[in-house]
Amino acid sequence: MKKRKITALLTALAVTAGILTGCGAGGNESAPAADNAPAAQESAKEESGGEAASGGEAQAITIWYYWETEGHQVALDQVIQEYNGSQNQYEVTAKYVPFADFKKQLSIGASADELPDIAILDSPDHASYVEMGIFEDLTGKFDVSNYYEGTVNSCTVDGKLYGVPFGANCLALYFNEDMLTQAGCSVPTTWDELMETAKALTTDSVTGLALCSVQNEEGTFNFVPWLWSTGATSYDINNENGIRALTYIQNLINEGVMSKECINWTQGDVMNQFISGNVAMMENGPWQIPTMQAEAPELNWKVTLIPKDAEYASVLGGENYAVINGGNVDGALDFLTYATSEEKVKFMMDKFGYISADKTIAESQFAADSPYQPFVEELNYAMPRGPLAEWPSVSDAISLAFNQVITGTATPEDAAAQAQATIDGIVK
Repeated sequence: MKKRKITALLTALAVTAGILTGCGAGGNESAPAADNAPAAQESAKEESGGEAASGGEAQAITIWYYWETEGHQVALDQVIQEYNGSQNQYEVTAKYVPFADFKKQLSIGASADELPDIAILDSPDHASYVEMGIFEDLTGKFDVSNYYEGTVNSCTVDGKLYGVPFGANCLALYFNEDMLTQAGCSVPTTWDELMETAKALTTDSVTGLALCSVQNEEGTFNFVPWLWSTGATSYDINNENGIRALTYIQNLINEGVMSKECINWTQGDVMNQFISGNVAMMENGPWQIPTMQAEAPELNWKVTLIPKDAEYASVLGGENYAVINGGNVDGALDFLTYATSEEKVKFMMDKFGYISADKTIAESQFAADSPYQPFVEELNYAMPRGPLAEWPSVSDAISLAFNQVITGTATPEDAAAQAQATIDGIVK
């Protein structure tokens, strides 16, 4: 492993492991046979100096990633092998690092001068890695002008670009079309309409709505679209808007249209309840679509935007590429140019159940009637969590607040005040 000149090592050592959320599994299907690299990439290779390194040996480029899903690993490996076969200057290899150990391994690598050339990481963690001082400033080195604003913001700190969005996902509203038809309901677009529809769909055996409300980052991921829809921010919730968001979630419980069990349901659990017919509508992400199509092919469901209060809102999930400074920056950028081409992006997004972070690719990624298409529209309203190095602590305060109102251990006003006091101590 090549030596790195790493700064801010004390900061690096202080970073601890985070919690994975909002990066849904895309399935375990095998990747198709490799195709030939497109002519555009051959041209890019020539422009970057496609000759082998002196002495005839290709320069090593290492990628770290945390995906444990076999289909994700196979898809990435196929793109890597195709890239390696398309030129002879660089040889890319990838290493799986468990998510729970990812931050720790980067911290250890920083202090030991042993880091990869590229890291693929969860987007809300990007700012904390930037503070470690290990990422190359890519401002002006990679064109992200066609990418969704939220995805670019997730890897931008103090106006500087420290990464390239890999792929994106967000949350939207799934609904059981048969249940809506039988109840004589239209697809809800506002909070008031959602409440009335949920009431009409709730029976002795069915609750109208479900959203993951576990008290951790996964729960925060599912709550912040409701918070942001009021106009509140993640850092200023002890106000009329923030209290209104907490009150709305509490009312869903009090009206009996959402089960308190949501505090124990992961996003996967919510999907299973929806598939089983126990829930008529759910907030969830596009990564669930391959599983739903495979396990419930007869279920008649569709997807729409999350109903709004003051404005439409959703939350950004997905990963970013980051280039390690002091490593083989030129080689890393050459690989990223290849991997972010339309052909390669569409291939990987299909295997991941993701949406391209590049708008120009996303707009032609799916057919008009695809269940993924509403998520493409939703991305226009999706915002990242953070970017803030201390985001995990802010997230803890938010998830505690909405769990308190769901369980009835605090009023929305008290929960908002308590969360705000914690957040103020973190960011001010």
